[in-house]
Amino acid sequence: MNQYRIATIQDLSCFGKCSLTVAVPLMSAMGLEVCPIPTAILSTHTGGFTGWTFRDLSEDIPKIVEHWKKEGLTFDAVSTGYLGSISQIGMVSDFFDTFPGMLRVVDPVMADHGKLYTGFTLEYAAEMTKLCAKADVIVPNLTEAAFMLNEPYIATGYDEEYIHALLQRLTALGCRTAVVTGVIYDGAHQGAVAYDSKTGEYFEHFNENIDVTFHGTGDIFTSALAGALTLELGMQRALEIAVDYTVDCIRRTMDDKKNHWYGVKFEESIPFMLKLLDKCKCE
Repeated sequence: MNQYRIATIQDLSCFGKCSLTVAVPLMSAMGLEVCPIPTAILSTHTGGFTGWTFRDLSEDIPKIVEHWKKEGLTFDAVSTGYLGSISQIGMVSDFFDTFPGMLRVVDPVMADHGKLYTGFTLEYAAEMTKLCAKADVIVPNLTEAAFMLNEPYIATGYDEEYIHALLQRLTALGCRTAVVTGVIYDGAHQGAVAYDSKTGEYFEHFNENIDVTFHGTGDIFTSALAGALTLELGMQRALEIAVDYTVDCIRRTMDDKKNHWYGVKFEESIPFMLKLLDKCKCE
């Protein structure tokens, strides 16, 4: 039986448990052959640290892609995360064209809590929206969805009808399936909702709403979701794995938040994730 192969394009923060330091071990544990393209190398992630180092690897990305093309490599899927510039968005778009036929999962990492991340502009958001149009699956949070649609950000007080309509507008941009994360209807539960524009189906899964913020949980969710989709487990099961695994990672870190404020103990939760995978495969 052939092993599924997935490329992942995002930065490498050497300390902080996010981006490639999450994606590679997590999707490898799921049984995938993971091929990373680092967009930049940072000494730490930028959330809460000062004086971090940064090296842009934009010049290397086309060379890596060209070498892979010459070697005749093929990929079952690609998953993208934080991209540091508009030019890198263009490089990812070119990657999609160079390796057609693969599942394309884009997490438009650029905003949260109603604001763009530092260094990002409305022009960047517009270019990221164009990249999402070329994806099969996009995974924005509510803030990113608002910027992509050029609509006001609504933090609370929305209902299922609003989320469903939001998902429809997102898929109208060009992608087949949109997944919105961080959805909270009743205050007690948080999760993700997806819409497949081809079949007209909605999918959702919720777990406990733990009122705490950790860096890297979005990367964990997207990596688990992309991994499960690459394994052809379907959107409903992929949501269940991604939501439940992310929540379990947070739970395992809550009692040690003082020492692990920079990220969650996702490594300790990998056995739990593998149990979720086995359950899905047996059903």
